[in-house]
Amino acid sequence: MTGKTMERLRSLLKTYDERTAKPQTDVKTVDHEGERRRRACGDRLQNVVRPVLQGFADELQSAGHEAAIRDHTNSADAYPSVALTFTPRSTGGTALVSVLTFRYDPRRGIAVGRDIKPSTRGRAVTSSTDRIGTIRVETVSADWVETKTLSFIETVLKVN
Repeated sequence: MTGKTMERLRSLLKTYDERTAKPQTDVKTVDHEGERRRRACGDRLQNVVRPVLQGFADELQSAGHEAAIRDHTNSADAYPSVALTFTPRSTGGTALVSVLTFRYDPRRGIAVGRDIKPSTRGRAVTSSTDRIGTIRVETVSADWVETKTLSFIETVLKVN
């Protein structure tokens, strides 16, 4: 290596050392803020979304369908989510589980997705997965959750 190259390399290394020697409190603040928002979303999902979904699950079960709640709001290693799984009662074929999921999206708030699977009735299984809405965490309401859930159940019952 030439003398100029070595000088340039040493200069780059010195600049790097100076930059990394400074305490990086900003990065920790951003991480702390992200964790705070994730937890706030988990609380919102648990306190607003889950009770509404539980009411729907209870009603579906009393009508003879299979329904359950999957709650992942306390998971430390993933974004919080709450889901309603729904398997309609089927007479002519095998009904499959459809899922409505309310999940934290760090850029958008709470995203709602659904995975609808029609009964097989002797044909190949196809699935339609789509996002049916997003809303800021602070504005989630029981009415909004009810609207999304009714839309999901209506679609599942139509395709089965």
